Amino acid sequence: MSCTLHGARLVDAHGDLPSGDIRFDGTSITQIGAARDASPDAALDEVIDSAGLIVMPGFIDVHTHGGGGCSLHTTDPAEIRAYARWAPTTGVTGFLPGVVGSPGALPVAQIAAAVEAIEQPDGGAQALGIHLEGPYINERRRGAHPTTWLRAPDAEETERVLALTHGHLRILTLAPELPGAATLIRRLVEAGVTVSLGHSDASYEQALEAMRLGVTHVTHCCNAMRPLLHRDPGPLSALSESPTVYGEIIADGIHVHPAMMRALLKLMGPERAIIITDALAGAGTEDGAFEFGGQTARVIRGAARLADGTITGSVLTMDQALRNVMSMTGVSLSEASAMLARNPARAAHVAETKGLLQLGYDADLLVFDDALALQATYCRGELAFASDAWRVRVGASGVIAQ
Repeated sequence: MSCTLHGARLVDAHGDLPSGDIRFDGTSITQIGAARDASPDAALDEVIDSAGLIVMPGFIDVHTHGGGGCSLHTTDPAEIRAYARWAPTTGVTGFLPGVVGSPGALPVAQIAAAVEAIEQPDGGAQALGIHLEGPYINERRRGAHPTTWLRAPDAEETERVLALTHGHLRILTLAPELPGAATLIRRLVEAGVTVSLGHSDASYEQALEAMRLGVTHVTHCCNAMRPLLHRDPGPLSALSESPTVYGEIIADGIHVHPAMMRALLKLMGPERAIIITDALAGAGTEDGAFEFGGQTARVIRGAARLADGTITGSVLTMDQALRNVMSMTGVSLSEASAMLARNPARAAHVAETKGLLQLGYDADLLVFDDALALQATYCRGELAFASDAWRVRVGASGVIAQ
């Protein structure tokens, strides 16, 4: 049975239709366009009156370490599956489990857990691949990553990483100035992995060369990298001059000041910005303390910090990130959709099926009210989250809420 959301404002990176219908059948969008007669088609089509509401493509978080009490850097695949069931409550329909380092070795057990969760899902948001943040990062810009996690780029180890990830490695964050990094970049690009500059002390020249080699992504712009200075422009200037490179922004207003968020959007434009959470297990919970890679973190004035005060990840959720980026930067809703759905879909190599409201694309859909409060999340056509108000609408339309 197909379902039609009738009379909603339809917004994605390609446009903003004030009133339209979007129909999905099974896992895919089968029809989209201007609002029409809402009558069901011979009882084969359920119609939900969505007038006054906004439908957008599901958000894809390409840089997250957890939320809802669940850590993605885990040896337990069930914990990643639990996160996948929680994530739709925040508008996330697709994500990359974030794996970091481990003391003195590759995080083999954590990679194995992520691979199993990807290959054996259990509903909710879709784990689209792995984001390996490190361990090939610069000690000077390591942030919350302990020195025992760090490793030097090595050709043989690169092959092992590719083997361990079973073809599911989507993004790898590295510091391109490290000895051996150029060879690592070339091999990863050859393997179809998005290579991201991050936790790096690269100069402008080193960053520009890395982008020439194939780096197409910058991890959490401004954070854990050489800053933008007038005589030492660093990676951000290289990003501004590289039109094929995307840059992540943690949109909590803490990691990056709102004025700097606006400046970053002027440097690269909404068409190259990717909004991320970099969230930890404590996101979306009332807990004041939680773990990041075995380290205790606490929420202090809205930021997650280690015992020594080092900022570590965030407690941001993607639905709040949408509201933040709208209020802090003044972008349009269509531009925001590009940054939370379309652009991350490209980085995760799923842009042919996700990130837009388009015929044949996955029915990963979000329904918001006019205050941008999330009302419903559909993951590949399945209702994965519903507010009380949406359940009332669904029930009035004769559709059984899950």
